Amino acid sequence: MRSPRRCSRNGCPRQAVATLTYVYNESTAVVGPLAAFAEPHTYDLCEQHARSLTAPRGWDVVRHEGEFEPPPPTTDDLVALAEAVREAARPVAPRPPQDDQTPHPQNQNPPTGRRGHLRVIPPNH
Repeated sequence: MRSPRRCSRNGCPRQAVATLTYVYNESTAVVGPLAAFAEPHTYDLCEQHARSLTAPRGWDVVRHEGEFEPPPPTTDDLVALAEAVREAARPVAPRPPQDDQTPHPQNQNPPTGRRGHLRVIPPNH
């Protein structure tokens, strides 16, 4: 499931409702409604940070005057939520033992173990 976009400011856990874009050749920072998609070189901001943003000396800030509102859920969000609920309700089948946990005679190193998609590798002695 896709999670809501969060504010780009460090340590801010709030949901993003605005997008900040810098127009460097015009020395302007533009704060507008949340863009439909996260784009490189733009920053998602919560309402507090969108309203309190200041620009460096010599720069202008163009700010959206209306209300900043979180985007409504899309049908993709609703379908993803339904799929996540179905997936969570499915029983988990027991897994057979992994071959990686048995020592190999040609390799005198200690065995490695698996944790999902990660592999535990012991340090060299």
